Amino acid sequence: MQELINRIDWAIVETTAWEWGGRILAALAIFLIGRWVARRISKIMQRAMQRAGSDPTVIDFMGKVGFGVLLVLVCVAALDRLGVPSASLVAAVGAAGLAVGLAMQGSLANLASGVLIILFKPFRNGDFVEVGGMGGTVREVGMLLTRLTTGDNREVSMPNAQVLGNPIINYSAKPTRRIDLLIGIGYAADAAQAMDIIRGVLAHEERVLNDPEPVLMVESLNESSVDLMVRPWVNTSDYWPVRGALLRDIKSALDEAGIEIPFPQRTVHVMASGSMAEAAAGAAAD
Repeated sequence: MQELINRIDWAIVETTAWEWGGRILAALAIFLIGRWVARRISKIMQRAMQRAGSDPTVIDFMGKVGFGVLLVLVCVAALDRLGVPSASLVAAVGAAGLAVGLAMQGSLANLASGVLIILFKPFRNGDFVEVGGMGGTVREVGMLLTRLTTGDNREVSMPNAQVLGNPIINYSAKPTRRIDLLIGIGYAADAAQAMDIIRGVLAHEERVLNDPEPVLMVESLNESSVDLMVRPWVNTSDYWPVRGALLRDIKSALDEAGIEIPFPQRTVHVMASGSMAEAAAGAAAD
């Protein structure tokens, strides 16, 4: 062992150690500084898009994509400083990208769907949407996932491909919405009087819009009730508060007028025992 140690050219070892130590430190410095610069450039790009009035969803998405691309370039530069040839590195990255792409087709589909969501803008951050039977407020459109917050404050993460592959109902896209109510009254009640009472309730509610004008008509004659269709228009932000207030006020107004809101019921006629016997005897004689 001592002989082997004596054969080592310590001058070459020292020179190599200094050389590789310098390369490693330089590569580390390139990576750390480059990552900081990439993040700064991404932030500057986001602020520029914000000043230009771009959609917040687009700003967030493009910021993440830009940072990712710059970080890849920084990693290539750092590896090149370690002595890895750029051409070989690019070829290796391309081959690895192809293999990863084949193994992650679902993720690439989500990435492509995220780009399409950004381009076509079926919704924006803050919109209340329903996708695939799940409703919530859009919080983020990421590179792979779209995040919603439900009404009871649960966070739902949906793959972008699933979002784009299902019908998207955007409840916040338009400034106004129509409230659809179905009010049932008894057959003994005066339908015209009930409709006048409901018109008064609608006129008293200041949040109901006059244009478009509310629609009020008899919708159907059911087994137990005469159904009145009530369709006022409100601002989108007032939809749920006004809907609840109208249901409450319409019921109170109809109750005060003595107009019943019926529930499904059956009328059963019971024959007396004597009548039943006579009916049975008559059937036997026949």
